[in-house]
Amino acid sequence: QVFTFNTVEIKVQPSVKVKNGAPMSIVCHADISKSTNFQLKHNFTIFKDGKLVFMTVSDKRDAQYQISMARSSDTGEYECTVEAGGKTKSSNSLHVWVTGMTKPILTAEKKEVLEGEVVKLRCELPEEVPPLHFFFRKIKMNSTPKEKHVFEPYRNFSVVEFSVEEGDNILQFDCFGRRNVKLEFESSVHSNKTLVTVREPFIKPTLNAKPSSNITEGDRIQFECSTVVARMRGIEIILQKNKTILNSVRDERLLKYSAVATLEDSGEYLCKVEQGRASKTTKLNVVVSELFPKPILAASMSKLDENKELTLNCSISVFRKANFSILRKNSNGDIWLTNSRNLTMRVNVNDTGSYICKAEVKGIVKESKPVRINVYAPVSKPTLSVVSGLPEVVLGKPLRLICHSVMGTPPITFTFYKGNEVKKRVTNDTYATFLDENIRQNDKRGYKCDARNNHSSGMKTSNILNITVIVPIGNASLGSIPYGEVEDGSETAFLCSVKEGSWPIHFRIFRKTDREVLVFEKSENADKVIWRKKTMNRQDTGTYYCMASNKANVDVKSHPITISVILAAWQKGVIAAFVLIPIAGAVTLTLWWFLCKKKKAKGPSMEMSGSALATNLTSEKLTRQHNDGDYYSGSGYIEDSENHMKSADESKGPDLESAEVEYTEVEVSTLDPHR
Repeated sequence: QVFTFNTVEIKVQPSVKVKNGAPMSIVCHADISKSTNFQLKHNFTIFKDGKLVFMTVSDKRDAQYQISMARSSDTGEYECTVEAGGKTKSSNSLHVWVTGMTKPILTAEKKEVLEGEVVKLRCELPEEVPPLHFFFRKIKMNSTPKEKHVFEPYRNFSVVEFSVEEGDNILQFDCFGRRNVKLEFESSVHSNKTLVTVREPFIKPTLNAKPSSNITEGDRIQFECSTVVARMRGIEIILQKNKTILNSVRDERLLKYSAVATLEDSGEYLCKVEQGRASKTTKLNVVVSELFPKPILAASMSKLDENKELTLNCSISVFRKANFSILRKNSNGDIWLTNSRNLTMRVNVNDTGSYICKAEVKGIVKESKPVRINVYAPVSKPTLSVVSGLPEVVLGKPLRLICHSVMGTPPITFTFYKGNEVKKRVTNDTYATFLDENIRQNDKRGYKCDARNNHSSGMKTSNILNITVIVPIGNASLGSIPYGEVEDGSETAFLCSVKEGSWPIHFRIFRKTDREVLVFEKSENADKVIWRKKTMNRQDTGTYYCMASNKANVDVKSHPITISVILAAWQKGVIAAFVLIPIAGAVTLTLWWFLCKKKKAKGPSMEMSGSALATNLTSEKLTRQHNDGDYYSGSGYIEDSENHMKSADESKGPDLESAEVEYTEVEVSTLDPHR
């Protein structure tokens, strides 16, 4: 009994899209091949979104999961698994969409509420599966509905609150739901409409002005704001103008407020009644007519020199009977000057400021616009200087100047000159600065500045300031005599020079071996400096370079040169003497020993006969020359001796063979065979 699964298939009837409430069947089919026709039990299991929803055992190859009324909660991914004879096979997943959501159910916590309270609503989709979106609407007559949205990821209902506002009478509420299926949104129908009745906790307040809302400056005006309250506790009445609270009362039905009317009291007044969240307002517009216009302050002049006379006059057009006063404005409080409409005084710089006058009629005080009076002291002679301190500037760098006047009432206008050319004008309090970025090496023009203010004395001019232009160091170089190799103990001259640069120039020479050492330092009013090193020694071997700087504060380094200190000629002679004297002594001893040996070897040869001597004379000479050459090859002394002997023999010529042989008896001692 052999079998195998070919396929397992799942399908839905009537289709993968089913209307809400319609019947639906999920069919699972197993395609199996058998070796013979034998009975086989099949275990069918159907899953929805990974959860078991149906299971059956059958000997048939099909199983059916029937749903009599499909709901939107039946929407999902279905999969079928078949197990038989120890073998298991699953189908592909199939998405089923039950279209159309159930109608939501809306309930309200209260059917009747007061203004300022809240309405609590609950919307439920009983047969739907989260996540769900809920939409609540507050519907008011002749008004656009207000909507609130709530997302519920884990439950099929939602709760919201709507506040009841002023003017809400009869309210209707409804809701609807929405879900996301395969990246598509599906909405339900709207729920039943729920009706909520609104009651007023108090009536809209009334606001009155006495004697009238149209009054004249100086008259007293009284405001009254009242309401009718169902419950007194927690009631509050507030009177406002331009968002400024003028008066308020609590747990009372009536508010009163009075004041002497001024022009500033014209405008809109607001009476507000609050209790809990409820709030109602009433507005009233008040017009205050002018009793008299604002006074006008006039000055004989607004800008004047110190110790000059100033006259101030205060007046009101078409109105003369008033109490006048003149004051000077001050941050710590206005300074009273006179209770008259006229004021004449001799001024100084401390009198600079703003002046006003006040006029009073029937308790109404009005203030004029301020008049600015400026009293000027003359400027002192300005001083011109360099901001950095010294009257000098490095070529290529900007020059910043400052012009300052110790005395003088600001504002002061400063003018800068380079030569006779105007470079800049600045208006400031006590000083001004000027930046000259066009500095030239041979520019001989001096700088000056003048200062002036509104004083009648005119301008003052500073002294001329001459600036020294400092040229930075350019192209330092180092040389030496002798150059390269220097004998030990000799004198060496080093020359450090620059191509350009303002004096004085500070020269430094360094020697570098394993570390850098400053060996010479000097400031010169010249473009070069010479350093004479009297005695050079082996420790002076190394690399030398020089650095030059001036007031420009820029160090310029030369290319390095290498100095090697070698032995002097007399030192080489001493060393040669110490080496050659021992060698010469050794050669002398060796020559002496050879001569002694040669002299002793002539003794035995005297016993030979004259003929033998004559016959072997030449061969003996050749033999001696050959033997001597073996022992003293390369000796100049031996070569000279042999040449001398040879020349002597050759000088004899043919007489050598014909000469008589003389015989002499010589006693020869026995030689030591070991010597």
